[in-house]
Amino acid sequence: MSWFSDNSWLSWLGLALVLAAVEAASVDFVFSMLAGGALAAAIAAAFGAPFTVQVITAVVVAAAMLALVRPMAKRYFAVPEGVGGIGAVAHVGRTAMVLQTVTEHDGRVKLGGEIWSARTAPDSAACLPGQEVQVVSIEGATAIVSSVADGRKTE
Repeated sequence: MSWFSDNSWLSWLGLALVLAAVEAASVDFVFSMLAGGALAAAIAAAFGAPFTVQVITAVVVAAAMLALVRPMAKRYFAVPEGVGGIGAVAHVGRTAMVLQTVTEHDGRVKLGGEIWSARTAPDSAACLPGQEVQVVSIEGATAIVSSVADGRKTE
């Protein structure tokens, strides 16, 4: 037991690493705030603070981070409501540039810096090269586009 009392900062650091690993699995920004409290306690222990001060430091810092930092982190990393999220679905609503005439059977567009196969919805007019289009939906690896971009018709 004397090892823990002599190296309590290392124990706190180990706890912080375990909490960070749990955070990597949960991604809810709770365990990372607790890990921040454990790091603060490790710093207090490294400066020779008694164990009770270390625990109080860990609790106060973790509570402050949960109250102040976590809401900001959640806002920063959260996907806004109504946005497609991640992956191909995130392209819905974005504009693309027609590279090869897009019909209801075939075509190519440049979307998000990549070349995508594309087609228009059934009974829609073809979109010509150079025209800006809006992605209506994604079906597999094909973008379904509309000749209406940014709320206006393009010619």
